[in-house]
Amino acid sequence: MTAETLTPPDSLQVAVRVLCAFTAQAGDLDLRFTPSPTAQDGVAGHETVTARRPSPYQREVPLRSRCGDLLVQGRADGFDPTTPRLEEIKTHRGDVALVRDNHRALHWAQARVYAWMLCEQLALARIEVALVYFNIDTQVETPLTAWHTADELRQHFHDLCARYLQWARGEQVHRQARDAQLQTLGFPFDGFRAGQRDLAGATWRTHSRGRHLLVQAPTGIGKTMATLFGALRAMPAQGTDKLFYLTAKTPGRQLALHALRRLQPGASAGTLRVLERVAREKACEHPDKACHGDACPLASGFYDRLPQAREEAAQAAWLDQAGLRTVALKHGVCPYYLAQDMLRWSDVVVGDFNHFFDLSAHAWALTVGEPWRVGLLLDEAHNLVERARQMYSAELDPMMLAELRKAPPPGLKASLDRLHRFWGTVGREQAVEQALLSELPDGLLGALQQHSADLAEYLALDAAAPDARVQAWLFEVLHFLRVAEVFGDHSLVEITRPGTAVRTRAPRPRLAIRNLVPAPHLQPRWQAAHSATLFSATLSPMDHAVDLLGLPVDCARLEVASPFDPAQLTVRVTPHISTRFNDRTASLDDVVAVMAAQYRSLPGNYLAFFSSFDYLQLALARFEAAHPDVAVWSQSRGMAEPERNAFVARFTERSQGIGFAVLGGAFGEGIDLPGQRLIGAFIATLGLPQVNPLNEQLRARLQARFGRGYDYTYLFPGLQKVVQAAGRVIRGPDDRGVVVLMDDRFARPEVRGLLPAWWRVEPG
Repeated sequence: MTAETLTPPDSLQVAVRVLCAFTAQAGDLDLRFTPSPTAQDGVAGHETVTARRPSPYQREVPLRSRCGDLLVQGRADGFDPTTPRLEEIKTHRGDVALVRDNHRALHWAQARVYAWMLCEQLALARIEVALVYFNIDTQVETPLTAWHTADELRQHFHDLCARYLQWARGEQVHRQARDAQLQTLGFPFDGFRAGQRDLAGATWRTHSRGRHLLVQAPTGIGKTMATLFGALRAMPAQGTDKLFYLTAKTPGRQLALHALRRLQPGASAGTLRVLERVAREKACEHPDKACHGDACPLASGFYDRLPQAREEAAQAAWLDQAGLRTVALKHGVCPYYLAQDMLRWSDVVVGDFNHFFDLSAHAWALTVGEPWRVGLLLDEAHNLVERARQMYSAELDPMMLAELRKAPPPGLKASLDRLHRFWGTVGREQAVEQALLSELPDGLLGALQQHSADLAEYLALDAAAPDARVQAWLFEVLHFLRVAEVFGDHSLVEITRPGTAVRTRAPRPRLAIRNLVPAPHLQPRWQAAHSATLFSATLSPMDHAVDLLGLPVDCARLEVASPFDPAQLTVRVTPHISTRFNDRTASLDDVVAVMAAQYRSLPGNYLAFFSSFDYLQLALARFEAAHPDVAVWSQSRGMAEPERNAFVARFTERSQGIGFAVLGGAFGEGIDLPGQRLIGAFIATLGLPQVNPLNEQLRARLQARFGRGYDYTYLFPGLQKVVQAAGRVIRGPDDRGVVVLMDDRFARPEVRGLLPAWWRVEPG
C-alpha cells in the first residue's frame, strides 16, 4: 500500500489493477512463452486503438468508487457513451487464443470493475463490457464483449472488495505498528564506532529530506548497520513504503540481513517484513521442469494456493531465501514467484542492483506503477557504474544463429536465412577486424523485428513444448532490440569479426551494443526514488561517480574519516619494479623476491593480486619454483561458489601462506578476513583497464562529456580496485598488517593522491 493509504487513518485506497491482481487470478502459474509487447509497444497500441474511435469516445477516463471504507481508483482505457460501452484494451503478439486463462480472468475482472464505476457515476442501468485484444504486429483488434446490468457489476465489485478488505485492514494495522516501532528504534549496540554515528545521522537526514547522498567511508566502521539504522528511522515521518537495500554481490546481502536481524530481535506486532530477492535460477526447486502447471507441481494451482501462502509469509515477516522457501513449499507454490508477490507487501527488500536498475526490473516497474515512495541503500556503490553498463548493453552471437541454421525448425528456415544474409551484408560493410560505430547499421532494427516476430509466431504455435534453442535465441534478439530502442550517444555499436580459427563455423561478425555512459539510463531511477544513499570505501573522487551514474546535481556528499590508526597498516611502494605489460617478464623475479622477503620477515596469511589470470599464473609458477616450502593457493577462471568458499576457508587463524588472486575479481572485495586470517596484501598492478579500441572510444566520449577522459576511463577505476583489495587487510580496531604496492607508478603524486588519506606510504 502507498503512503496515501493511511490518510485518514480509517480510510483505505487501492488501485483497480492491484485489487484485481490480488483477488481475480486463479489456476496455474503459466510462463510458457507467449510473445508480449514492450511497455512502449503497449502505450502505442492503446493510442492506435483509441485513435480509431469516433467522437464522443472518451479516453483515459478517471474513475473512483467506494465500498465501505475502501476507495478504489483507476483509469478506464476507453468509453463510448452512445452505446454505452466500456473498453479495456490489452496489447499482444501472436494468436489471441494463446492468452493464458489466468491473464484473461484478470483482464475481465478489471473491465468489469471499470464498468461498475461508470454505471455508478453515470447512473447507467446496463453497459456493454468489451475486452479488446490488439495485435501490435498485425494491427488487428479482437473484441470480446458481454452486456451486464449494473446490479451484476456492483455485486462483482463488492465481492472483490470484500476479499481484499480484510487483507487491507491487516496491512493498515501492520503499517501503523511498523511506523510506531521505527520511531523508537534503538541502535543495537552500546555505542557507535568512530565515524558510524556521522554516517547514520547523514543517512537519516538524507532520507528525511527526500535527497540523495554519496558516501565514502572506510571498511570496518559498520556502513551497513549505520545506513540501515538511519534510513529505517526516517521511514515513518516520510511515509516511506519500501526500503531497498541493493548490493553488487551475495556477501553484501548477507551482511544486510545480519544487520536487520540485530535491529529487530524477536517478533512483535510492528516487526519489519524483510524480503530477500535472489535470482530465479537460485530459487528454482525444479530446474528440469518448465514454468507451467502441466510440468511443474509448484506452478499447478499456484494462484489458488497463493492467498494462504501470502498470509503465512506476511505473518512470518522474516523472508530470507530459506524462510520464504519454507513457507512456499509448505503451501506447494513456487518460492521465486511467491517472493515476487511478497515484494508488494514487504517493508525492506534486500537484493541485487539489477532488481531496481535493470531494463526489466520488477521493483522499478512497481515503484513507478503503484506508485511507491521508496528509499534506496546501495552498498559497494562503486560497482554500479560497470554493472549498469552491462545492464544497458547487448550482443548477438553468430554461433547461436549458425547452430539454428544447421537444423532449422519447421517454417523458420526462410527467416533464419534472411537474417543470415542481412548479417553478412553488415559484415561486408565493415572490412576491419573490429568496427566501432556511433549509429546502428541501416536496416538492423527492421531485420531483427521481423525475425523476432517470426520466432515468436513459431513458439506461439508450439507453446506446449517450445524449442529451447529457438526460445533462447529469441530472448537474445528481444533483449538486443530493447537496448537498441534506447540507443544514443551514451553507447556505440561494436562489430567484431571472429578469429580465423572459427571463421568457417561462424562467418558472421559478433554484433554488440556497448553502453559507455550509464547516466542517461539511471537518471529516471534516481528521480523515481524518494531518497537514496550510495556508499563505498572507494568513491574518490566523487565527481566520477556523480557524472557516470547521473546522480542529481544537488546530491549531498560525505567523506567519513578513517577510525584506524595509521600505525596499524604499513604501506610500502617498490619504486624499482614495473608491472607494465612489456616489463612483466623481466620483473617477475623482483616481484617474487619482494613477496618472499616480506613473508619470511613476518610469516602469516597474505593475498597477492595480479592484473590477469595469465600474469597470476606466471607469478605463481615462478614463486613455487623459488620457494617450494611456502604454502600457496590460487584463484582460477570460472570458480563456482563452493570453490570460492574453499579458497577463503584456507585463511584461518593458524594457517600461513599466500593466496594468489586477480585484482577486481571475487576476492578483491566483499570478503572479511579479520585478525590473523589475513595480515598482508601484495598488489602487483595499478589495475588500469586494458588500452584497446573500445576503451579508447570510452576515453574520447568521457573526455567530450566531462573533460577527464583518461582519469574516468583508466586511472580512477584502476585505483578503486587497488584500494578495495588493500581494504581486505585492516578489518577491525585490533588488526595490524602490511600492504606492498609493487609498481613504480604508485610513487607518482597523481596516483598517491587517490590512495586513502590515512595511509602512510613508505618507500620500498
